[in-house]
Amino acid sequence: MAMFEGKAKTVAEYLDALPPERRAVVRKLRTMVKKHLPKGYAEQIGFGAITYAVPLAKLPDTYNGQPLCYAAIAAQKKHYSLYLLSTYGDAAQAKWLADQFKKRGMKLDMGKACLRFTSLDDIPLDVVGQVIASTPVDKYIEIYKKSRTRTPRRGSGQAGRGK
Repeated sequence: MAMFEGKAKTVAEYLDALPPERRAVVRKLRTMVKKHLPKGYAEQIGFGAITYAVPLAKLPDTYNGQPLCYAAIAAQKKHYSLYLLSTYGDAAQAKWLADQFKKRGMKLDMGKACLRFTSLDDIPLDVVGQVIASTPVDKYIEIYKKSRTRTPRRGSGQAGRGK
């Protein structure tokens, strides 16, 4: 199931399907992402958006069998979305991002990892670039693997049983 509605199979198809003014915004954002993206991530279409992910050749064992997404760009009907998944699992980075918006007098419209905006003037591209540049692929894989390691909950009766 796709997260977004597009049927594009390539980045070129995704861009071609956008109206010219929206295509221009996505192209500028894409250029910025690619400029700051650490080596090892691959640009592709995933979940109906332009994604930057850890290739399956590098990390084949993901929770959903798809390449592990690090960042994504999507043009919605009334806004744009930039997914910054490194902020999702890093409270300090999420706070830094919020503080940078506040410092610049900008309103942060963000869910857990989804930064929403209607114009590139709504986001500090230099700050977003720093977030994108912040996590090399091997570090991101390490963070992902740690997040998938489950430990028994306290009081579940599972710990300490010697079977």
